[in-house]
Amino acid sequence: MRRLDRKHTAGTRWFHWVNFPLLSVMIASGMMIYWAYDPYRIGLSRFTLFHFFPDWFYTATHVEHKLALGMAIHFAFAWLFALNGIAYVSYTLISGEWRELVPDRKSFSEAVQVAMHDAGFKVPLPPQGRYNAAQRITYSAIVLMGGLSLITGLGIYKPAQLNWLTAVLGGYEWARFEHFWLTMGYVAFFVVHIAQVIRAGWPNFRSMVSGYDVSGAEAHHAD
Repeated sequence: MRRLDRKHTAGTRWFHWVNFPLLSVMIASGMMIYWAYDPYRIGLSRFTLFHFFPDWFYTATHVEHKLALGMAIHFAFAWLFALNGIAYVSYTLISGEWRELVPDRKSFSEAVQVAMHDAGFKVPLPPQGRYNAAQRITYSAIVLMGGLSLITGLGIYKPAQLNWLTAVLGGYEWARFEHFWLTMGYVAFFVVHIAQVIRAGWPNFRSMVSGYDVSGAEAHHAD
C-alpha cells in the first residue's frame, strides 16, 4: 500500500530552488567578466591541452564584449547569493538539519561504495538515510565552496580596501585563480547533480518540489 513520507522540509526546498537560478546567473555573469582576461589553461610548459575557454565557446555563448554588463549583474546578484547562503546555513543550524547533512566518520568509506554502485559495480549500497554518504560530503562541500567564493570574490572586488583579505588569499592573482576554480567546481557539480537527478527518476525530482516521497510495495514496483 502506498504512503506519503516526508523527505524535504519547506525550508530546504525553498533555499534549493532559490539558489539554483542565483548560482546560474553568477556563473554566467562571471564568464562575461573572465572573458576580459582569460589566462587559465590545462597544460605543461608551452603545451596547452585545453584553454579556458576556446574561441568557439565564446562565439557559441555570445559572452564576449560584455564586461561591463557582466560586472553589473555579477555584483548585484552576489548580494542575493550571499544573503540566501547565510539564511540557508542559519536555517540548517537552527533547525538541526545539519545533523543529516554533515559527513560522519563513516561517510568517506561509504561514499566510495556509493560511487562504485552508481558506476555499475556489484557493490552493495551502505545503509541509506535521507542523504547517502556521497551526498552528505558533496552538499557540505558546496556550502563551504559558497563561503570561499564570497571571500575570494571580496578579495577581487575590493583589493585595495580589503588588502589584508587579498593578502591572506595570496594576492590578487591567486584570489582570482581560486575564485575561478571554485566556479569550475560548481559547473562540475551541476553536471553530476543533474545527471544523478535524471538517473534517479521522476520521484526524486517530485520530492524536491512537493517535499514528499511515495513509498510502499506498489510505489516500489512502479519505480
